[in-house]
Amino acid sequence: MIDYISGKLATLTPTMAVIDNQGIGYAVEISLQTYDALNGKSTATVFIQRQVNQRDGTEVDYGFATQDERELFRQITSVSGMGAASARMVLSSLSPEELRNIILSEDVNRLKSVKGIGLKTAQRLVLELKDKVFKGESASTDQLFSRTDSGAAAEEASTALQMLGFSKPNVQKAIQAILKQSPGASVEEIIKAALKRL
Repeated sequence: MIDYISGKLATLTPTMAVIDNQGIGYAVEISLQTYDALNGKSTATVFIQRQVNQRDGTEVDYGFATQDERELFRQITSVSGMGAASARMVLSSLSPEELRNIILSEDVNRLKSVKGIGLKTAQRLVLELKDKVFKGESASTDQLFSRTDSGAAAEEASTALQMLGFSKPNVQKAIQAILKQSPGASVEEIIKAALKRL
């Protein structure tokens, strides 16, 4: 399984990129967000998500400029009725941050403005993704906590809380809120405060 490809950007269109890695050209389908991120660059790294067409078994590689966008693509395609093409359309129309805000605020009308997304699909996206996304740059624990002064303490507290049975997204939301109020909190302080919130 390919996680990412780095190399010379041989071809770039709003829907496709070809990355030349040691003489092999890897063609990947991309969103407009990724196109904007890669436009004007001579080399690139794209994070890969392989999708298999259930009807005919063909495989298509989708490429993303960030792991964050790839994670949202995976979450969108996990929603029943949402295929890769629809997920790419959503990510071409909305930035990851906009999409998170729309889902967290349950703004169904804004989702409906995306081509190919009707009322029922928009409602399903909000319902199924509300607990999976959180406000922030990335769903990665490392990236979330590296933006704080007490990254090591936050990471340790997160691991401990997850071992207690709390879900990762809920733990991260709680810790993020705690660190906004008390940036220098210790592991014990973070855990105690989180337990009151969870």
